[in-house]
Amino acid sequence: MKEFSLLIKPSSADCNMRCRYCFYLKKSALYPDRKVHRMSESTLEQLVSSYMNTGQNYYNFIWQGGEPTLMGTGFYKKVIELQKKYGKAGSKVTNNLQTNGTLIDNNLAGFLSENKFLVGVSFDGPEYIHDHYRVFPGGRGTFKKVMKGIEILKKNNVNFNILVLVNDFNINKIEEIYRFMVSNSYYFHQYIPCVEFDSNGNLQPFSINGEQWGNFLIKLFDLWYRDDMHKVSIGLFDSIINYIINGKSTICYMGNNCNHYLVVEHNGDVYPCDFFVSEDLKLGNINENSWGELINNKTYINFSRAKSEYSFICNSCKYLEYCYGDCLKNRGFNFKNPDSSRRLSILCSGWKIFYKEKLNLLKEISLNPYNISV
Repeated sequence: MKEFSLLIKPSSADCNMRCRYCFYLKKSALYPDRKVHRMSESTLEQLVSSYMNTGQNYYNFIWQGGEPTLMGTGFYKKVIELQKKYGKAGSKVTNNLQTNGTLIDNNLAGFLSENKFLVGVSFDGPEYIHDHYRVFPGGRGTFKKVMKGIEILKKNNVNFNILVLVNDFNINKIEEIYRFMVSNSYYFHQYIPCVEFDSNGNLQPFSINGEQWGNFLIKLFDLWYRDDMHKVSIGLFDSIINYIINGKSTICYMGNNCNHYLVVEHNGDVYPCDFFVSEDLKLGNINENSWGELINNKTYINFSRAKSEYSFICNSCKYLEYCYGDCLKNRGFNFKNPDSSRRLSILCSGWKIFYKEKLNLLKEISLNPYNISV
């Protein structure tokens, strides 16, 4: 069986924040029978035991939400207990936790450190930038809570990185954001483009367009290359360099298919991607279906194949191997309309702007990768 990772939503879309650009909050409508959604111990045990019986060399658990720290430290202690119970000699297991950072305390941080969790903290920059979209219910900003959470992670020696969602408000503030992160000794960054469409296929007002994305990446690259290439890791640049060196993509949008991971909801329902959690794309449930059945589900196969069914314009693009048409979400893909995979990504022009300007430099860097922080 092909190796795959699990992106797990143990608390579904439940969250203590109300970020104005969040795409996952509305997924709670899939489970209207209850207001609070939590993965049961029996579903957790089925998840861990069945996944670790798939014969892989590497088991990657990614805990997301909503907000996964709502589950409490006890839940993740049970995770480790089950991984030890069902793991086989020689198996490699990793745990990643993506959090908004507001609920981190010393108890949780100590556990995460002891068990070598890699933590991603969503953080959009200085206070007035971060608090523009990332707020608690009622509109109060979350900046101070996130900063406190990060300090607790640092004090407990937790490995963490910062995830910045690049949106319409912060797109032109890259130098301010970048300098803020580095000045606070945050040296591992991910920058994710905010692209969301409304029901009519129009970009949501908090989204960015291709030209903005391309110019953003050029400015980010210049800041990194000029001053910090030896100490700061930028996830996207690392991935491009890794691909140049060994031909393997480490971010899903760069691959030619979408079968790298599966999403598991709190009740065991399985979907192909967290951007495409919908009733028509439900593959089954781990309490009822084997991983073999889920991986070989016709819907999953067709969804995965759609990634390489990109626009005919892409065939003549010199940068095709670096994106294969980009993420299906950024193409406005609709599974009910398979031809929608042929749309150009809204970020296409931006990727071209960036690669035209910086790809040769990235290739030069890849000739001597030990000089950078990758």
